[in-house]
Amino acid sequence: MDLLALADFNLVARHGGFGKAARAAGRPKATLSRRVAELEAALDLRLFERGGRQSKLTEEGRALFERTAALLSELDETAAAIASGGGTVRGRLRVSAPLLFSQTAMGRLAAEFALRHPEVRLEVTTDDRAVDMIEEGYDLVIRVNPAPDESLVGRAFLRDRLVVVASPALARSGRDGIVPVVVRGSGDPKGVWDVATPDGRVPIAIEPVLRLSSLIMVRDAVRAGVGAARLPISLVAGDLDSGRLVRWGDVEGSEIALWALYPSRRLLSARVSAFLDLLKQAFPKGAPDELAAYVMS
Repeated sequence: MDLLALADFNLVARHGGFGKAARAAGRPKATLSRRVAELEAALDLRLFERGGRQSKLTEEGRALFERTAALLSELDETAAAIASGGGTVRGRLRVSAPLLFSQTAMGRLAAEFALRHPEVRLEVTTDDRAVDMIEEGYDLVIRVNPAPDESLVGRAFLRDRLVVVASPALARSGRDGIVPVVVRGSGDPKGVWDVATPDGRVPIAIEPVLRLSSLIMVRDAVRAGVGAARLPISLVAGDLDSGRLVRWGDVEGSEIALWALYPSRRLLSARVSAFLDLLKQAFPKGAPDELAAYVMS
């Protein structure tokens, strides 16, 4: 099998089309199309369904991509390690991270990584959905309480929990016994929040008055006194310390774990190892107060 043609096939498959792959790699679209056609002829398989402006992997093409993408990456990493004498981390590192962690911490983490490893081309995208690491070409994903996945391995590097907070001026009883609250998303939460306090569990009747799409927005609205909210303690630790917000109690069973995940069938690259080391150094205990301190510093 022609490894160069296989690499071009993986390039097109990873970017989802010949045009996108050509623009990303700075190569002629016609060249990529010809190379993939030669690979199809050599394998006697159709790897893409071509039609209009889009190209879609066939079942055989998807199987080939899933089985060869990691192998080609390992070959590239081996060649780079040999060329650099094994002492320099270099190459491309693509990371996907959830919105809140990206907004509060990822900018500084990415900058620190870039300063430590200037020969690595780090790309970070923000996404709360469960991305397909292999098909979308990610080396590492950070996820909150991920579902078990046999194709991925990793480690939990941070833990957090939800607390109920409000402005000091907001009464817990509310008007007619109902407390106005700010919630994330469009779902209908239960009409009662059970809040764990030192004196036991306390039910609070709630009515959503604002529905916002990010927890940063929810926190800002709570600061303005419009209602109470359930938020990660790391996000409001500074407000609680300053008295800007008060803590009504904890949300039971709300433990949050942030995991760094990578494909189990791929050898752990030097770039991924270096990024995992950075996370470990930034949050050595993985405790909520470490993230809060990192956000406030």
